[in-house]
Amino acid sequence: MAALEFWYEFASTYSYPAAMRIQGLAEDAGVSVRWRPFLLGPIFAAQGWNDSPFNIYPAKGRYMWCDLERICEAHDIPLVQPPARFPQNGLKAARIALTLGDARIADFSRAVYTANFAQQKDISHDATLAGILARLGIDADAALAAAHAPENKEKLKNQTEEAMGRGIFGAPSFIVGDELFWGNDRLAEAIVRAKQ
Repeated sequence: MAALEFWYEFASTYSYPAAMRIQGLAEDAGVSVRWRPFLLGPIFAAQGWNDSPFNIYPAKGRYMWCDLERICEAHDIPLVQPPARFPQNGLKAARIALTLGDARIADFSRAVYTANFAQQKDISHDATLAGILARLGIDADAALAAAHAPENKEKLKNQTEEAMGRGIFGAPSFIVGDELFWGNDRLAEAIVRAKQ
């Protein structure tokens, strides 16, 4: 049985319901999940985009927000619209996530998504992130310091480059072995493949 790699970006709308659902679905299937935060900005830049495609193409953006509302309602996941700002800057949150062990990264990631999409908090602010860390019983000062260390910044850069090298072009993405599944709507299929 292969592990399921969950590649996600904190600014990504469709990564939100995936992050809120993946752990329970994977546990029910007996599949382990490896949480892999990365940044979409460099990937979009490589495609010639300087913003989210949901902002570049307004019709696509309007559809996405309606679709996300349907998905969240179907899975009883809170969502507050319209967002205060989209996309939010998830750089600091991703750096913090990389400093946390396997036991804490999932809880932290879900809390950041909740702050972003259900509470309209600015996830780029140290105060927001420190509050999340404190509620999880994590030393916020130590975590923020570790996140800003040069070696951790390099780790996130390398992880984003790995995502690009493995063919990831959007979030959420799931990888099982060498097989890529893209989008929240491919989560169940990825879990089935990981279980084989």
